[in-house]
Formats: sequence, structure tokens, C-alpha cells
Amino acid sequence: MFSPAERMIAFRYLRPRRSEGFISLIAAFAFLGITIGVATLIVVMSVMNGFRAELLSRVLGFNSHVVVYADGRPIRDHGRLVAEIRKIDGVMTAAAVVDGQVMASAGERSSGAFVRGIAPEDLKRHRLLHDNLSPGAFAGFRDGTLILGQRLAAYLAAGTGSRVRLLSPKCAPTPVGCVPGIATFDVAGRFHVGMSEYDRGYLFMPLETAQDFFRVAGGVTNIEITVADPDRVETVAERVRALQIPRSFVRTWQEIHSTFFGALKVERNVMFLILTLIVLVAAFNIVSSMIMLVKQKGQAIAILCTMGATRGNILRLFFMTGATIGVAGTFFGVLLGLGVAYNIDGIKRWVEGLLGAELFPATVYFLSSLPSKVELPEVAQIVAMALVLTFLATIYPAWRASRLDPVEALRNE
Repeated sequence: MFSPAERMIAFRYLRPRRSEGFISLIAAFAFLGITIGVATLIVVMSVMNGFRAELLSRVLGFNSHVVVYADGRPIRDHGRLVAEIRKIDGVMTAAAVVDGQVMASAGERSSGAFVRGIAPEDLKRHRLLHDNLSPGAFAGFRDGTLILGQRLAAYLAAGTGSRVRLLSPKCAPTPVGCVPGIATFDVAGRFHVGMSEYDRGYLFMPLETAQDFFRVAGGVTNIEITVADPDRVETVAERVRALQIPRSFVRTWQEIHSTFFGALKVERNVMFLILTLIVLVAAFNIVSSMIMLVKQKGQAIAILCTMGATRGNILRLFFMTGATIGVAGTFFGVLLGLGVAYNIDGIKRWVEGLLGAELFPATVYFLSSLPSKVELPEVAQIVAMALVLTFLATIYPAWRASRLDPVEALRNE
């Protein structure tokens, strides 16, 4: 496509003389702009992909994919219903659960928390939770005990064997009025799933203990189901609905967390558009540097034309000059972006150690580490976008150069 002479002259124009230093400076800024823009896009998109993947794995690992909620009254005959749900194709686990909100206190500290009552055998099937229990926590999980989230336990200063008092907002009618439920439990251990919202706000107790505490003896508040393929959860949900469980309704994880993950998707798309402007600004720098180069090289263009160069030769020559800046900037931007994206958590820790401050608090960003997930199709999309913008930026200056009248160029010199 490009002749050896065109390539030689184009690369010669990329090494301007001292008198063309200002043009060289603008071209350098264009190169740096494209490099930084492409690298920033790759890093930010990879971090956002990592956040979404980590949040999705933690949310779906900690919670269920399909939940059968009691509508007003507790769900009775839950043992038979759980057995029927487990027979549905695609269901991995199903567990009867009692949920409720409490005020947890130990010593002089107290905190709101969410209680989840679950049978020990179902807790063992809960892989994310069971695999992140403190030593001896599962063995001590019996009637009258609790397992606290690590951050909640640290806040209450409640270690294994400590006693925690729970206050339930549900009242029991007595001759002197409505009295809230109050009980004291022993701490069997802690769990740490790496997501601040769960480690700080959840605690678990045996199912029968939760039934007694929340006064739902013989019933449960919901049935939680995990499936083999979370993306096809609606099929399982329809089969669960077909069981027609009295006084209940079924919701999938997509419905429960739709606002949260919808916001992440919108934020990701907006960030991509905003960061694309960095590459667009760099492309405008290519336009300005190329126009100045064409003006500076007017006499050289005229001489080339008198030597037999066609308009197509001039067009390709200057297109190659500008495109080389875009290709080189994109190439180094990809290298820089991938290098940072694959080592982002180590870089974060190094910067935090250097500054002596926490850059991404887990209480704000939910995760205790900074995740990154590089998706090669997305990197290819970023590369294609950067190349298209830079190629488009070189078309007009190259066209102007090809339309230059040699006689006028020599007369103006």
C-alpha cells in the first residue's frame, strides 16, 4: 500500500529539524495523550470489570439466586417444600432460613445487624461462608450460639466465647404491654467473606434458635435456592412458582439486586465515554501538528510534485506520518494499561504505603482489595476506537497536503 519512498519520507518527517521543534512538541503531546488515554481506558475498564465480577461472585456466593419469601405469615411444611425444590433440574442447594433484624450489643457497644437462621447442614453446603469460617466456628455452631461477621465482631470486641445480647424489634404481648425480644448468645466464631457490607452487618445462628428468638416456631421466613447457572435463573424460578407455595412470592437475584448492578452498568458505560474524550483530545493534537507540518513542508511538497509525486503519493505520505503517531501511542498505551491492570492491587498497596493513607476504604467500596479483570475483547475495542480516531484525525491534513498547488507553494516561500 505504501511505497518504500513514502515510508522513508514519512519517517523522516517524524524527526523534524530544530526549526520545527514546536511541531515536534505538539506531536509529542499527541503521542503522550493517546498513550495515557488508551492506558487509562484499559485500567479503568479492567477495574470496573473486576469490581463487577467480584461483587457478583460475593453477592451470589453469600446470598441465594432464587428466594421464596413468606408473604405475611411464616412458611409451614418447609421440609417437604425444600425436598421438592431440590428435585428441580438446575437446583444445587435449597435451605429453609429465618431472617430478621436485631440490635446486637456487647459491653458498651451496639450495632444494628441482620440475623440469618440456618441449619448446620445447610451452613456446611454454603461454600463461600463455610470456607471462610474461623477455626472451630462450625464445630461450635449449636443451639444458643452465633457466628459473627469479622468486622462486626471486631467492632463489638466479641471474640470466640464472648456473649452478645440481641434485641429484636418484634414484640411479645404481655399484661404490661408489648415487650421486645431480648436474648444473650455465645459467640461460636467469625466469618470473613471479604465484602464489608456482609462482614460488618450479618450474623448467623442455628435455625431452631432463630425460630424461637423471632417467634416463628415451626415455620421459616424464606427458602433460599442456589442454581448451577445464575444467568439462567429465571427457568428455575418459574418451576418454583409452579409449586404454588401458599402465602409466598418468588424473586430472583436479578430482581433483588437490579438497581445495584444496573447502576454499575450505567457507570461503566459513562466512564468509557468520558475517558474516550482523552483520546479524542489527543487526536485533535494530531490534527494541529499535521496542519502545521503541512504548512512547514510546503516547499518540500512542491519539489516532490515536480519530481513526479502524485496527489495520492502526497496523501499517503502525510497519512502515514500522522497515523504512525496514533499507532505508536496506541501500542505503548496498551502495554502500559495491561501492565498496570494486571498489577493494580500491588500498585495500590505501594501507593498506600508511600502516602500512609488508605486509598479505597473497604467500608466505602465494599471490597477489601482492588480487583481487576482484563477482558481481551474489550481491549481490542479500545484499540480499534483509538486507531479509528487517530486515522480520522490524519485524513484532513493529508488531504490538504495533497491538494497543495506546487506553484503557489514555491511562490510563497
